[in-house]
Amino acid sequence: MAAASAAPIAGHPAKRLCIMLTVRDHFHHRSLMVKLLTGARRAGLAGGTIIEALAGYGTSGRIHHTHAFSDDAPVTIVIIDRPERIESFIDSVENLLAGVAFMISDVEVIDF
Repeated sequence: MAAASAAPIAGHPAKRLCIMLTVRDHFHHRSLMVKLLTGARRAGLAGGTIIEALAGYGTSGRIHHTHAFSDDAPVTIVIIDRPERIESFIDSVENLLAGVAFMISDVEVIDF
C-alpha cells in the first residue's frame, strides 16, 4: 500500500499588531481596549482578540497584577490582517496609541 503524501500547507503573509495596555486605560471616558477592538472590527480587519494577563510591566516599569477587584490587569490586543490593512488601521487610530506600547510582526496565516 502506497503511503499518502501530505499536501503542502498553504499560507499567506500577514501582519500581527499587538497593543499592550491595562484594563484601566481609557480614552474620553471609554475603555481604550474596547475602543481599539471595535475600531478594528469597523475597519473590517480579519480578526482581533483581547487577552488578559496575570501580570506584566511596560515602559513605566510598574508591575500590573490581575487579582480580585483589580482594574489594573495587563491586556494585549492582537489583530491580524494583510500588511496594508494593518498599516491603514494604525494610521486611523494614531491618536489613540500615543504613549501606548505596540509592536508589528510578520506572520503567515494558514487557513485549514
